[in-house]
Amino acid sequence: MKVKISLHAQMRMDCKGISLEQVKKAIKFGARTKQTDGYESHYTYYSVCWKKIRLEFILVKTIKIKK
Repeated sequence: MKVKISLHAQMRMDCKGISLEQVKKAIKFGARTKQTDGYESHYTYYSVCWKKIRLEFILVKTIKIKK
């Protein structure tokens, strides 16, 4: 899976200490919720908002920490 991280998502990852491997796990194994423009994958204590671009690319839009 080829993942492109938006600037906003990268800042959230850096701030919250979430790695690219954790993001990939959330996309692959997390519970998905359909959004207007993509999906939100809920995994352990965080969520990843993403959308598919073409067949092989995924754009990560933001990261959310569950409260």
